[in-house]
Amino acid sequence: MKNFAQKFGKFLSGMVMPNIGAFIAWGFITALFIPDGWIPNEGLASIHPPILTYLLPILIAAQGGKMIGGDRGRVMGAIAIVGCIAGSDNTMLMAAMAIGPLAGLVIKKFDEAMDGHMPAGFEMLINNFSVGIFGMIMAIIGYYIIGPVMGIILSVLTAGVEILMSMNLLPLVAIFIEPAKVLFLNNAINHGIFTPIGTTQALETGKSIMYMLEANPGPGLGVLLAYWMFSKDKMTKDSAPGAIIIHFLGGIHEIYFPYVLMNPMVIIAPIVGNICAVFFYSITGCGLVGASSPGSIIAFMSMSPRPQMLLTFLGVIIAAGVSFVIASPIIKMSGAKNLEEAQAQTASMKAQAKGQTTEVKDAGKVKKVVFACDAGMGSSAMGATKFRNRVKAARPDLTVINTSVDNIPADCDIAVVQTTLVERAKKSAPQAQMVTIGNFLADPALDALYIQLTTGDQAVAETTGENTDPVVPTTVPNKKVMIAEGIKLNQTPGTKEEAIQAAGELMCKLGYVDASYVDAMQEREKLVTTYMGMGIAIPHGTTQAKGTVKKTGIVLFQYPEGVPFGDEKANLVFGIAGIGDEHLDLLAKICEVLEDETVLEEMKTTNDVEWILRQLT
Repeated sequence: MKNFAQKFGKFLSGMVMPNIGAFIAWGFITALFIPDGWIPNEGLASIHPPILTYLLPILIAAQGGKMIGGDRGRVMGAIAIVGCIAGSDNTMLMAAMAIGPLAGLVIKKFDEAMDGHMPAGFEMLINNFSVGIFGMIMAIIGYYIIGPVMGIILSVLTAGVEILMSMNLLPLVAIFIEPAKVLFLNNAINHGIFTPIGTTQALETGKSIMYMLEANPGPGLGVLLAYWMFSKDKMTKDSAPGAIIIHFLGGIHEIYFPYVLMNPMVIIAPIVGNICAVFFYSITGCGLVGASSPGSIIAFMSMSPRPQMLLTFLGVIIAAGVSFVIASPIIKMSGAKNLEEAQAQTASMKAQAKGQTTEVKDAGKVKKVVFACDAGMGSSAMGATKFRNRVKAARPDLTVINTSVDNIPADCDIAVVQTTLVERAKKSAPQAQMVTIGNFLADPALDALYIQLTTGDQAVAETTGENTDPVVPTTVPNKKVMIAEGIKLNQTPGTKEEAIQAAGELMCKLGYVDASYVDAMQEREKLVTTYMGMGIAIPHGTTQAKGTVKKTGIVLFQYPEGVPFGDEKANLVFGIAGIGDEHLDLLAKICEVLEDETVLEEMKTTNDVEWILRQLT
């Protein structure tokens, strides 16, 4: 149930967070221009109802549709939510979270059914008409069913909140909110319930206390202050001031979660602190005009109505003060976990909330970690090399290798794969534990795995000191895998497909591959991205294309402005073609460069080809 709630909360958050700027804009317009605002203006105040009624639901539904059905799902979600808006007098934020993904799923299933069955020459007609027809059907369903039903649900929830407020019981919700935050369950509550109810209340009264329940930075501030003042552990004490700045000013609440996990009894402090703050806000009639995200004191205060700014700030002080008073004796009287262990636990829980598996049952029994990608040529090789270098000092007994996802060895204990390859990895190595990641170089799941393997129940003390780490094969002497002619600097960015095409064509020109290998590189990118993180992409061919490689070679295209690879930008695009393990030495060298941030950043902008060759060879 916890994992389900975490994933569900992450899904809801994925629809809301990309559009939070629109919520903030709506909040500012409300705070500034309503009759009680800072600069009352009747004309400008008329902007905020259309934003709430149309723009916000459409943005959320479109994002939800895109998450399921890509760009076509985005259009479907936007069409469908308009039906809900027309079919109800309530704000349709909750309906957007329901119908957007549903509309995306409809078009996704249609596209899957049509895959390979679309008549040549009719692609544009079928693609456009399918979105139009299914979008219309979803809008009609939204008008007659989803809109009214979600309106009823929202009315019931709002009425329930009003009952709690009238009975002065609303502060008790903090009993659930604070533990939920530490367990990364807050997204399901905050974005799924509090924001829609708060927006409805703000539409009617100009403000809502619902925006204050989860975003108040006071409870976490009190905990961090207590650790700063009274912790006996020097590392924890020294780290608290920085955490305070990040939490209170930056609004990143998860920075204080490890401090709570160090001593679970401390959770009482933010619970009681938040209860007192919510009670204070209830009796003083406080509320925010819009969602405060992130939960920074700056965002929290900026969403406060002008007449209540002092009361809003006082509620933060009350929460921090009560939390501090309660946490202080608990911290002084009881022992706590090491902060690094608590951070590892937090990283693991965060990865689970993202649908990633990082829990290692018995770190000491893990002897082989395998990084697997589609071809086992580039992404996994770099990932394995970087992780091997990172872990070998603490775990010389640990073997870290890379392979293709369909050839994971039977003695593999943990397989590290990208999300889209998990099912293939499970078929290849059903005995292995899966750790799913977004990219092979910089991913929270890798950080959690590293900490767990090096601080868990490992048998480092029992090793003989002999490093059984597999050595990356060295390239054949005098065999140049990268040459000056294969390095192109200061390239003008286009699409990732264009960047991959350019790399493939250059490898073909240099005699590394056949022309068909270029198409295989494009196909490989469609399977799962070759973006590695840290501004680096390494496009290469599929497993089936290895036969088209004439000789090992790597080319480099430098894009100072960056080429979009999904949500990230690659400044360095390495095209790879390898026979056997001949290219692994250079990949290991690239990983060494990654360890030196200064060299990596210089490589992204330098005009000196020879300097790059010296760094990589």
